Amino acid sequence: MYITIKKPFSISEIGKRLNNEDSIYPNGDCGTANDRLFLVCDGVGGSNKGEAASFVACDSIQTYFNTFLDEETKIDPEFIQKAIRYTEIRFDEYVKENPNAGGMATTLCLLYLAADRAFLAHAGDSRIYQFRKGKIIFKTEDHSLVNSMVKNGQINPEDVEKHPQRNVIYKAIQGSKFPLDIDIAQITDIQAGDRFLMCTDGITETLSDNDLSELFSKDDSPEETLSAIKARCNDQSRDNYSAYIIPIHETEEMSALKHVMTSFLYAFV
Repeated sequence: MYITIKKPFSISEIGKRLNNEDSIYPNGDCGTANDRLFLVCDGVGGSNKGEAASFVACDSIQTYFNTFLDEETKIDPEFIQKAIRYTEIRFDEYVKENPNAGGMATTLCLLYLAADRAFLAHAGDSRIYQFRKGKIIFKTEDHSLVNSMVKNGQINPEDVEKHPQRNVIYKAIQGSKFPLDIDIAQITDIQAGDRFLMCTDGITETLSDNDLSELFSKDDSPEETLSAIKARCNDQSRDNYSAYIIPIHETEEMSALKHVMTSFLYAFV
C-alpha cells in the first residue's frame, strides 16, 4: 500500500492571547501533497517561553527527519523516539543560551505518512483525529490532569471545560532532564477520503468531538472545513488555536483496482 494525500491546509492563529505560542510544520500555507511529516505544537511556560518551546520542537524534529530519514532508514517508533531525544538536547542548548527560557515546554502532535501506514505521536493535550465521513476512527488520548480525573471517576466529562486545572498536562517536551516517553501509534486502516486533523487545545476547548464530527461529515473541502473551525474559534476560543487537515487521496490498492477496471472496460470498446 502506498498512501497519497491531497493538499493539506493549516491555520495558526493568535486568538485572544497577546502572542502565539503555537507552532506548526510545514509553517504557514507551505504544506503540499508531497509532504509526509506534519507537526503541531502548543508551547507552555508563559511569555516567550512557550513560543520558543513550540518553535524549537518543530524545527528540531523536522531537522532530524530531513537529515537522517532516507531510503535506507526505516521509519519506526525508535526513530521517532530518537527525534524526541535530539529535540530535548536542542532544548537544553536553547535554555543555556537563553536562561530566561528555563522551564519552557511544549505539547506535540506528530503525523508521518510512511508508504503503508501512518505514524502518530503525541504528548500533552494537543490532539490527532482520523475522520471517515464524519466518524471518528481514531483519536489520541490527552495527557492531562482532567482526563485522568475523568478516567478515575473523580469528575464527569461535562465538568472538564470549566475545571480550574483543565490546562494541566503531565507529558510534554521539556529537555533532557525530563525525558519524554512519547505515545506512538501506527495506523494501517487508511482509506481514500479519510481526513486527519491535528490541533491544539484552543480548538478542542471550543469544539466538541460531536461538533467536529458534524463539520467533517459535510461535503466540504478541507479548506472550507478549516474556515468553519476558524470562524468558531475566532468567536469563542480564549486561546491560540492551530490545526492541520491532511486529506487522504488514495492508496495503491485503490489505484490498482482503478487500473484493472479501466483495462477491463477498454477490452470491450
